[in-house]
Amino acid sequence: MKIRQRKLLGTVALLVLVIVWSLLAMAFAQAPFIASSRLVQFIYYVVAGLGWVLPAMPLISWMARPDTPA
Repeated sequence: MKIRQRKLLGTVALLVLVIVWSLLAMAFAQAPFIASSRLVQFIYYVVAGLGWVLPAMPLISWMARPDTPA
């Protein structure tokens, strides 16, 4: 697969990842356990805000791979 195709697919995948991640994070934030404590809310929002980076890192490195000669 050429780098242009990988970047296109990776961009679409990253957009889907961020949208789904944010919607799930908003849904889970409404849980009574999280809403009951400010400390738990703070920890949850830090983890939820930065958590999408871990699944995105392998995707970005896959997108940046150079073309292999055929």
